[in-house]
Amino acid sequence: MKQEHESDLTISYTKIGDYYFPNIALPPDAGDIGIWGRRRKEFLRKHRPILFNELLLTGELSKYLVQVNQEAIERLESLIESMKTAQGITEDLKARDPMAWVGAMNNIRACAEEIIYAELVYV
Repeated sequence: MKQEHESDLTISYTKIGDYYFPNIALPPDAGDIGIWGRRRKEFLRKHRPILFNELLLTGELSKYLVQVNQEAIERLESLIESMKTAQGITEDLKARDPMAWVGAMNNIRACAEEIIYAELVYV
């Protein structure tokens, strides 16, 4: 006994043989997710799987990761500039003692990145 089931098809389907396959397309690429977006994606995948799957299934994941990356870049630049000013790191120091300037800038960048992890990536 062959049973046919008919339902309200709001998705278009293609019939191949005896089977109907939905015509599914990926959403358009929102842009480069960057390093901060990739780190956030990995965190969501491992530690927040429900949110990750919800964003993935609604097609919002890429757009969300691009937004996180952009926010992280802007915040990182802002933090570095404010820390440079607070610690008195200037172009004069760079000209006088390049190695001290490099060490101070590496320290500032590492501190700023840790803040970005705490505020945007691992939340």
